[in-house]
Amino acid sequence: MILNRIVEDKKIRLKEHKARVSPLTMRDEAERIIGNGKINEHLFLNNLKKESISIIGEFKKASPSLGRIEEKIDLLSRIDEYNAAVDAISCLTEEDHFDGNTGYLKTIRERTGLPILRKDFMIDEYQFYEARVIGADAVLLIVAILDDERLKSFYQLSKDLKLDVLVETHDEYEIERALRIDPDIVGINNRNLKDFSITLENTSRLKRYIPDDKVLVSESGIMEDKDVKYLKDIGVDAFLIGRAFMENANPRELARKWKEL
Repeated sequence: MILNRIVEDKKIRLKEHKARVSPLTMRDEAERIIGNGKINEHLFLNNLKKESISIIGEFKKASPSLGRIEEKIDLLSRIDEYNAAVDAISCLTEEDHFDGNTGYLKTIRERTGLPILRKDFMIDEYQFYEARVIGADAVLLIVAILDDERLKSFYQLSKDLKLDVLVETHDEYEIERALRIDPDIVGINNRNLKDFSITLENTSRLKRYIPDDKVLVSESGIMEDKDVKYLKDIGVDAFLIGRAFMENANPRELARKWKEL
């Protein structure tokens, strides 16, 4: 199963990261950043938590299901476009299957005041300290790859590091597990991470299990006007959009159009 392979490859990459910067050094640097009192806490949550629809624009260069994505504009130009139209930015930092890296997030941090989601397969405490150090405002917790103990402890660690958390689910059981930690933001992934098939009806089917006080994010498969209208009509709070923006030469206008639908 591809999800298992991604996690196993992540374990190997983590050894490389820890060899470059030790866990102790990374933790000390994260705690120093928190101690300086300059963090704009809950920026990611607050940018999604509003009456009108919110859009998270994603930067990714590849995916297991699509292969390499043909970008129409470079990273810096894309972030300038996002700055003018979206509410937050998601950056893939997974190296082997999404062609991401932490360097992209650092570059985006220098270019934007928008909150940044570090989108990765978070399986080790080290990654959360690293997220704080490289400039992320939020992290992704994928329920499918975490047991209850790690889901709870990673969520608490994120809060300690003043990172918002998008808790990603795909089915009823994962939502039940996610709600035990009382997250502020719940994502419903329309892509099945086991076989990478996509259906937007997954958000529609599962939305009724999400309490009204949670911010609901629909992830994956949002490509056309009809997709946006469908999800807006069922009451989604925010969209996470990757491929449609990455393959568009003018994501600013596309985001504006979708907000106005």
